[in-house]
Amino acid sequence: MARNPITLMQLLSVLRGQVEILEQRGDAGLPVHAITDDSRSVTAGSLFVAVKGERVDGHRFVEQAIKAGAVAVVAQAAVDSGLVPFVRVADSRKALGLLGSRFHGDPSAHLKMIGVTGTNGKTTTTYLCKSLLEGIGRRVGLIGTVGYQIGQETIPASHTTPGALDLQALLAKMVEGGLNAAVMEVSSHALALDRTAGCEYDVAVFTNLTQDHLDFHHTMDEYFEAKLRLFTGLAGGKKTGKRAIVNLDDPRGGAILAACPVPAWGYAMKNQADIKAERVRLSLAGTTFTAATPSGSFAVESRLVGEHNVYNLLGAIGVALHSGATSDQVCEAAAQITNVPGRFERVSSGQDFTVVVDYAHTEDALLRLLTAAQTLKTGRIITVFGCGGDRDRGKRPKMGRAAVEYSDVVILTSDNPRTEDPMAILHEVEIGVRDALALRNHVQYHMVPDRREAIGAAIHEARRDDMVLIAGKGHEDYQIIGTKKFHFDDREVAREAIQQLRDCA
Repeated sequence: MARNPITLMQLLSVLRGQVEILEQRGDAGLPVHAITDDSRSVTAGSLFVAVKGERVDGHRFVEQAIKAGAVAVVAQAAVDSGLVPFVRVADSRKALGLLGSRFHGDPSAHLKMIGVTGTNGKTTTTYLCKSLLEGIGRRVGLIGTVGYQIGQETIPASHTTPGALDLQALLAKMVEGGLNAAVMEVSSHALALDRTAGCEYDVAVFTNLTQDHLDFHHTMDEYFEAKLRLFTGLAGGKKTGKRAIVNLDDPRGGAILAACPVPAWGYAMKNQADIKAERVRLSLAGTTFTAATPSGSFAVESRLVGEHNVYNLLGAIGVALHSGATSDQVCEAAAQITNVPGRFERVSSGQDFTVVVDYAHTEDALLRLLTAAQTLKTGRIITVFGCGGDRDRGKRPKMGRAAVEYSDVVILTSDNPRTEDPMAILHEVEIGVRDALALRNHVQYHMVPDRREAIGAAIHEARRDDMVLIAGKGHEDYQIIGTKKFHFDDREVAREAIQQLRDCA
């Protein structure tokens, strides 16, 4: 809730030194009762902030917002606001988050803020951070891909990192609910589009950087620069005792470490680091390793599976230790975590083979999933996956190659085709498949565009001790075909296929 009444002048004070005010006219002493960048959401007493988006320019809707009751307008371009107070700023997108933070009472100042960024591992790392912090008595909210958790309430996620105003409202709700920490996935889109403006972080975690979202960022360097903003943004602010936690086994880890304006801990399995996993043992039952840390060495046991989860655990351990956890508290909390929704999530319905659903939707994530499966397998690996439509096309053949390199049977299918032709997507993936088959011509591959049929085919193909990997959607319970969203849950479909198999036996 906002600390009403709050005046326009009080709101604008937050921009000082951060966003330049180029023009201001009208009464700045009037009260503001709401703030929005969506003209359809304007109510009497609202401040309307006009932002130019990728598809829609909010400046076109200033007149509509005023007619709906907006009492003032903040914009980046000069617009006709009539008699309504008007403020022109150098960057209305950044101003939006700052104004939202001020309107909601600067909620990040009242929370221990942990931001996790990277291509893969963000969701699992945030879940681990939440669990480890709760192990030392913190009341922790979570914001990320799977959902937004505030106490016992879970709100479906619209974005990995919500829009600037929604984010500030969620953080304010956490403060009101008595929470004292927030762990959040911070996407590259959110950083590039200033959705996190108005948030001051205590800890920033870097998991890794591999190809994704090049439809938006265009180059890997642009993608990296967006991620880097979370760490350079740790400079300044009112909080003390900040820290960065950085994966030094990732090629970009050193550059992040060098750019950090605050103390940092590196973590690794291979390179020298402040937090290092030694004597790692992996199995389908879970993972054990010795964590060598600034607080000493201790044994970690977890039911999470795969080498990639060792990295996720190391990042979370760094956050927990920095936050005051003891090694015993870390070990106890780590042992209690069973799984993260849609991340190497096993589907068990009495079958004599393993079925795993995973969110892997990039080449690197698919490789992590497949290499984990290779380490754990006793039979064949049967991989079902697709690539999303209207997204980075460059990763499609790369994912096809990765699947063939580590699988015995590959079934190409639809992910969220959106407005693209599903078969056109599969043919682009197939380019990489055919390249890899030159060296692994024993691998079978099939193209089954209907995802339900593809999952059924994989289940019926499986024999005792095989491992079926269903990749790409993980926790998602929908499929987007065209512009419509349909209910579809890989876990449900896999269980149905297993039951059909048993009924036919």
